[in-house]
Amino acid sequence: MTKDMTKGPPMKLILLFCIPLLFGNLFQQLYNMVDTIVVGKYINVEALAAVGATGALQFVFIGFIIGLCLGLSIPIAQDFGAKNISSMKKSFTSSIYVSIFFCVFMTILTLTVTKPLLVLLNTPENIIEQSYDYIFIVFAGISSIILYNLLSSVLRALGDSKSPLIFLIISSILNIILDILFVSQFHLGVKGVGYATVIAQTVSGLLCLIYIKTKFSILHLTKDDWKLDVKSLIRSVKYGVPLGGQFAITGIGAIILQRAINELGSDVVASVTAMQKIQMLVFMPMETLGVTLATYCGQNLGAQKIDRIKKGMKQSTILILSYSIFAFILMALFGKVISLLFINRSDVHIIDMVYQCILINASFYPFLAIIFLYRNSIQGLGYSTIAMMVGLFELISRSIVALFILSGNYGFDLICFANP
Repeated sequence: MTKDMTKGPPMKLILLFCIPLLFGNLFQQLYNMVDTIVVGKYINVEALAAVGATGALQFVFIGFIIGLCLGLSIPIAQDFGAKNISSMKKSFTSSIYVSIFFCVFMTILTLTVTKPLLVLLNTPENIIEQSYDYIFIVFAGISSIILYNLLSSVLRALGDSKSPLIFLIISSILNIILDILFVSQFHLGVKGVGYATVIAQTVSGLLCLIYIKTKFSILHLTKDDWKLDVKSLIRSVKYGVPLGGQFAITGIGAIILQRAINELGSDVVASVTAMQKIQMLVFMPMETLGVTLATYCGQNLGAQKIDRIKKGMKQSTILILSYSIFAFILMALFGKVISLLFINRSDVHIIDMVYQCILINASFYPFLAIIFLYRNSIQGLGYSTIAMMVGLFELISRSIVALFILSGNYGFDLICFANP
């Protein structure tokens, strides 16, 4: 059900919203690991590489969709906080129209450019066909990705972070079951993994839709609500497109940097990959708190409770900086031990490289924490364009770093400092 974040102790509300969201993200990461194991165990190493080779493309295009849907939910959060249900329904309708447009546009775009982009990214010849088979199916199911991300973002905008978590768990379990079934029993190869992903995503989206229809009467739309409101539509585009652009731009920057990293050999690629997997889990609480603040700030801005925004921000800043210091200490003490999850104990040189990269990145966690917290907050307050400019700056920075790496004069040390 809806949760009004404009009343009550800010930190209690923020944590109650944040915790289910955090568990959902952690469960998603766990699923991704299991998904990778299924591909590697039941097919072969080439299939595993083929699926992994599509990660950059998914980062850009699916990242845009996730950012777009998050942005579309911000006006809904603001209207809900202002108790303006009529405007909130217009915002919801506009978000649907914008989503339909981008569903058609993104499906046509991705299915058209996928093969040329795989070639451009120097995908090895022995896996490029499998990569194309997998990612073509995933992109053909973009409508299911948009359905879940839009509706789950709307639910969170209304203060409900528990229901999307439940639907995510259900779909993830279904995805794992279908992965094993399609790959080991039906022998569909990487295509089976793609089909499983699309089916599971569709189920999670439909569960959100059914839940909204049965539990959220304030989102039930009448014939008048479906009338196109140009002002509301422009408002939705203003919030959604820049945020989607920010995600896409960040993905492009990661691609550019990854291509430079690839030039330095497999040991460097392995060490950076291990570092990234470890960091993904470590800074997830910071990222989740940031997403929570977007909803919190959006609702309280709508209610014109600026003092509550300031109070919530101050308390969240103390919390996230405290966690970032704890995370640094954790990585400094146990970074090498944790790296053994991904690297064999005998590969001492690579373990040392992983630890070096972890330690340098962990030293800058307080700055990363501030980015997560304030970038999401200003999005909730309506400054999506500024957030997109931050993403553009990241793209430029990573491109410069990539050029220095390719010059051959700096190498691994510069890679360690690239993201900080």
